[in-house]
Amino acid sequence: MMSRRAFLGSAPLAAAAQRPPLQPNVVLIVVDDLGAGDLGFQGSPDIRTPNLDALAADGVRFTNWYSNAPVCAPARASILTGMYPARAGVPANRRALTPGTRTLARLLRDAGYATACIGKWHLGDTEDTVPNAHGFQYFYGFHSGCVDFYSHRFYWGEPARANFHDLWRNREEIFEDGQYLTTRITEESGRFLERHRGQPCFLYAAYNAPHYPMHAPDAYTRRFAHLPLERRIYAAMIAAVDDGVGVIRETLRAQNRLEETLFIFVSDNGATTERRAGLDQKPATAGSSGKYRGYKFSLFDGGMHVPALISWTGRHTGAKTVHEVAMSMDILPTVCAAAHIAPPDEVDGRNLLPVAFEGAPSPHEAIFWESGGQKAVRKGPWKLVVDGRTFDGTPAGSKPLAGVDAMWLSNLDEDPGESRNLRAWEPRLVDELATALESWRGKQPR
Repeated sequence: MMSRRAFLGSAPLAAAAQRPPLQPNVVLIVVDDLGAGDLGFQGSPDIRTPNLDALAADGVRFTNWYSNAPVCAPARASILTGMYPARAGVPANRRALTPGTRTLARLLRDAGYATACIGKWHLGDTEDTVPNAHGFQYFYGFHSGCVDFYSHRFYWGEPARANFHDLWRNREEIFEDGQYLTTRITEESGRFLERHRGQPCFLYAAYNAPHYPMHAPDAYTRRFAHLPLERRIYAAMIAAVDDGVGVIRETLRAQNRLEETLFIFVSDNGATTERRAGLDQKPATAGSSGKYRGYKFSLFDGGMHVPALISWTGRHTGAKTVHEVAMSMDILPTVCAAAHIAPPDEVDGRNLLPVAFEGAPSPHEAIFWESGGQKAVRKGPWKLVVDGRTFDGTPAGSKPLAGVDAMWLSNLDEDPGESRNLRAWEPRLVDELATALESWRGKQPR
């Protein structure tokens, strides 16, 4: 028989074996229409982002991270469902996330997390498609694609649709006229973390900056007084978000929960050249795609090759750079793995924790896109864009490339700017990629 001393000595081991695994807090920060070259850790020469840089200094920076779409709503649907946009039911803007979808929020809520969506939703405004219907216990923000940062009104549907007020707390419309929305998103994020300091939290901080309208308080624009006006306001909007990241981190640090928090930071798509983001009815020029070709709406890399970070100081400290291919639909299965939750069988994304922290290769043999009549596939260093458009602010940029260039093949290791079409030199590879692309398209809902 086991002695009393041996039994007592074994008790801590038995208790440890029965103790449930740690469920980290999850802070998912998504920004809106951010250019690939517009953050400090991305090499921006003129936009300072010390808090995001600090996150990068203690985290993993992905240099080959792609959004699932070059436009807002489909990209966000993939983030929250782990599926390609069409399979998530949101192949384009102005489509709602299907009621009953197993979102990341729903999965984490059912596992005991406090869940909040704070900021931009853009995935439905009906009773059964708002955030509270998709697993978020708390919502503060707006339902539409954008709002005025001070009046919180949507002005971009006229004349077909009159402008309307769009600010909500849960299912109740609220009015906070004159308060800068980026600051309010930060404040609400901090309060949510304070209210739920006793349980694991999932905070989806969906900042709507630097999406138009181009608004920033004077305190932020003064930081960039040396820049031209358009770039100055854009930089100020990013700085306000960066300060918000600092507040969220400090809130968790004060609670002694920073090490047990998984941070993920990503943009929904690339910078825009839309006139409504520019000055004097001219195409916007403030956002930078860095070395990439194209802008928002484009399936060239400037449209959806986005900045991305994963930081979890309880698992890894110190800066690390990963060049493996990743995609925003990977966020759901990655968070599920961290929280010890089985992801739904239907997800297309893959767990990135081994890639981020163990040096594993990309889990994707190939990744695919379809948006606005364009199609694209990346496999290894090779990328094929079919009927691509650059949306670079010129008249030609809004039209599909024609002739031989309607199928544009690039080796991104050698030519990340997709400046040279290799179609004529690699015809077999073009056929292989085009076949894979059509096979993938055939499996997507229509």
